[in-house]
Amino acid sequence: MNTATIVLWVIALALGGWAWKKRDSSLKKGGVLAWKTACQNGALLVIAFVIVGYIDLLSPTELIQSWIGPQSGWKGIFLAEGLGMLLPGGPYVVFPLIAILYQSGASLSATITLVTSWATLAFLTVSFELPFMGWRFTLIRWGLGLSIPLIAGGVTLLIMG
Repeated sequence: MNTATIVLWVIALALGGWAWKKRDSSLKKGGVLAWKTACQNGALLVIAFVIVGYIDLLSPTELIQSWIGPQSGWKGIFLAEGLGMLLPGGPYVVFPLIAILYQSGASLSATITLVTSWATLAFLTVSFELPFMGWRFTLIRWGLGLSIPLIAGGVTLLIMG
């Protein structure tokens, strides 16, 4: 069990204790909602972990190192920004994928660019953002957001080499 799992258990137990202390139906309702969420998303998580396992097993280390490895410099940072935009899904899918790329030889600067690009520019979020926020907001946010991963990767490259 890692630290994140322990922290999540502590939070879940604290919230469960709080719901129990209210002495209404909060504890039962919370449990029912948790079970529904697990049923709706369980298959997605299992499939994501299967994909991550195969990518880990089949990842072409030489290709990763040549494209986004330590010797790739700014080229690797730009490629990492583009790749980060394309990564699908939430943290349970994306972070294991990025960890595999890092373990396979991606540079620290490219890895930081990947994470930052996914967090700020993931194409999947545009489909949610446009209906709620509109074109103007989305274009301005994207215009500003394009520089953030490059700055993060570039600063890492300058500091860490």
